[in-house]
Amino acid sequence: MDLHLKGKVIILTGGFKGIGKGIALRLAREGAIPVVINRADGAQEEFDREMSAITGDYRTYLMDLNDTDDIAPIVEEVAKDYGHIDGLVNNAGRNDNLDLDTTSWREFEQSLHGNLTHYFELAHRCAPWLRKSKGSIVNISSKTALTGQGKTSAYAAAKGAILGLTREWAAALAKDDVRVNAIVVSEAWTPLYAKWITTFGDEAAQKAQLEKITSRIPLGHRMTNVDEIANTVAFLLSDCASHTTGQWEVVDGGYVHLDRALA
Repeated sequence: MDLHLKGKVIILTGGFKGIGKGIALRLAREGAIPVVINRADGAQEEFDREMSAITGDYRTYLMDLNDTDDIAPIVEEVAKDYGHIDGLVNNAGRNDNLDLDTTSWREFEQSLHGNLTHYFELAHRCAPWLRKSKGSIVNISSKTALTGQGKTSAYAAAKGAILGLTREWAAALAKDDVRVNAIVVSEAWTPLYAKWITTFGDEAAQKAQLEKITSRIPLGHRMTNVDEIANTVAFLLSDCASHTTGQWEVVDGGYVHLDRALA
């Protein structure tokens, strides 16, 4: 299926690893021009190698998204150089496990800033250009916004706010034919997830924890892979989803919404 993304300029945050990299590579394969904003985390060389095997028409910016004032100049430069911005994928974020009992309000607020504010600022800065192109926004959220996790108050709050903003922006931009949707990620195998699994102990303990998790996923009893999320993002950015807006797409093998007794 031709998604008609060729030549479309798509700004993407957190694109060097995991879900973000999967999205960037998929967009490149569709002929889009990914503009990736990522902190300097040592992953750019590998990212460039994989991206260059697909296309030379992409761009990267190194910045810490906590430095929110640095976002506007990047958007302005991209718009000036390309003349259009056609899509935005807000992806960057981190589950920092700041719980109710041990987290101060200052730590809570700092976490909200790191996981939420850049979503707003990028949408704010890109909106005028997306109106011109009748483009699309895809926000990456998390199951914690819908299910809770019991130990990550700040992250859950940010991801819940992202779902609320998805509906709000969809309503605000509907008259301009700009679509806004969200992906809700549950159990997806990424470098961050792999690092988290190591906290459960030795190899046998890690395997047992993974089996416990995957046994509760109704469809296939397996983790969601990065490509499955990237495929859905590409679809939502494309005109194949031309009448889809304000939606929370849960790509998780039925983990959140199906009775886990099915597993």
